[in-house]
Amino acid sequence: MSQSTLSPQTHTEAESIGPTFADVLHARRVLADYLPRTPLHHYPSLDKLLGAQVYVKHENYQPIGAFKVRGGINFLAHLPQDQRDLGVATASTGNHGQSIAYAAQLFGIRAVIVVPENANPVKVEAMQALGADVRQVGEDFEAAKKNGARIAAEEGLRWVSSGDEPLLIAGVATHTLEILEDQPDVEVIFVPIGGGSGAAGASLVAKSINPKIRVVGVQASASPAAYLTWRAHAYHESESRTFAEGLATGAPFMMPQRMLWQRLDDFLLVEDDDMRQAVRLYLEKVKTLAEPAGAAPLAAALQIKDQLAGKKIALILSGGNISPDQLRLCLE
Repeated sequence: MSQSTLSPQTHTEAESIGPTFADVLHARRVLADYLPRTPLHHYPSLDKLLGAQVYVKHENYQPIGAFKVRGGINFLAHLPQDQRDLGVATASTGNHGQSIAYAAQLFGIRAVIVVPENANPVKVEAMQALGADVRQVGEDFEAAKKNGARIAAEEGLRWVSSGDEPLLIAGVATHTLEILEDQPDVEVIFVPIGGGSGAAGASLVAKSINPKIRVVGVQASASPAAYLTWRAHAYHESESRTFAEGLATGAPFMMPQRMLWQRLDDFLLVEDDDMRQAVRLYLEKVKTLAEPAGAAPLAAALQIKDQLAGKKIALILSGGNISPDQLRLCLE
């Protein structure tokens, strides 16, 4: 395996060091051995809805149904053998955990995934099916993170932050690289923000290729920690009440935040009801299944459709891991 310019970082190092565009290009070469490109489809039905030329990046077609798998594989592909022998631990609301579980199975590494007690059962079952040791500890993601770090220390496992790891960000950023290879004249890219790795990667790639591309981050108004941190350029925690677990973060990750401070053009908040409507629209207009976080970019585009008239836009449909209960709620 060729050498990367990055190696897995400690938490302290991660707060000040981010990946470069060269690291994203290297990640694409690594991932080519393990993942196919996901499609970028144009949908005239969404054109009519938004008054723009709309392309959807189908990360819900990934093997785990979410974009995070790009980061998990890139991270574990570079993990030194002594750390592979220890095993890894992480905390997740679901998709990041699936990415680590998938990559750990791929490379033969033990993985402990700590999730909230009310975690999406579809995602929990998927992680278990991939061979991960899934532990439901803590009432929310922030509690799961604290318990995960404690378990990693007690059991001698390599702790993997779901946001403050350069190799994760470089890996997930390849989705935007593929978008701009397929449609280099895209003018606006909408990307959901939970921890912020996907948006940080999207901003890095878009601004490296064409600074005129507008990148818009989207978070749930019921869980606005990342938005508040981005707006103030300072750490902010907040209450996290959204039903969209992919966006349910009560505290920001500072590495992606610092990248977003430099490159993100705009940051929108969407209501849970707007995401439910967007899930329905994806089902009706696109014939595809989106989880609420994955539908957030469509909800945001509808919010500012007057600003998008005649533009070519890309919506990153980050995942499709919706539970039956969530889907029923959206269809009601």
